[in-house]
Amino acid sequence: MRFSAVILAGGRSSRMQRDKAFLPCRGATLLARQVALVRELAPAEILISGRADADYRALGLPVLLDRFTDLGPLAGVERALGEAHSPLLLVLAVDLPDMSAEFLRGLAARCRAGRGVVPRTRLGLEPLAAFYPTSMQPIAATMLCEGRAAMTEFIRRGAETGLVDEWACLPADEAWFRNWNGPEDVDPAPAGGTG
Repeated sequence: MRFSAVILAGGRSSRMQRDKAFLPCRGATLLARQVALVRELAPAEILISGRADADYRALGLPVLLDRFTDLGPLAGVERALGEAHSPLLLVLAVDLPDMSAEFLRGLAARCRAGRGVVPRTRLGLEPLAAFYPTSMQPIAATMLCEGRAAMTEFIRRGAETGLVDEWACLPADEAWFRNWNGPEDVDPAPAGGTG
């Protein structure tokens, strides 16, 4: 099924105290790693939801800035849903260094025409490694206009209108969702290296 992809890299990274997107991760930056991962899935296009004060030119990809500022990931999702040229959009957070192409392929296979899929682990929904139909853009825009930015509410509204399904992951899949929130989460550089 044809889809676009967006890497969410526009967060403030306040706990990390530096832009997560450019943290070193196994010989690349987190952002470059996610772009390479998504390329394995052969999307129709890859977009970056970014920050106005960051330089993404080296990646050679379109960069989107939020239309609604300081409203979290939903603002990046809303802009990407409005810009994507495919009926489905893969949303992937920049700070999931262990995410796998195999898992995302399996998730894509569960999508249907005009209907996305959001994984659920035992800890809850994982909305930032999920597929959404671009027809959910008005839902996101309405919520953001109301000052409501919870991804869980966005998913609930999508489910109520038949636009997105939840999928219960296997316990083994939960490892893909480890994220880098603060300095304590970052993998140490390999011995003798700088990466």
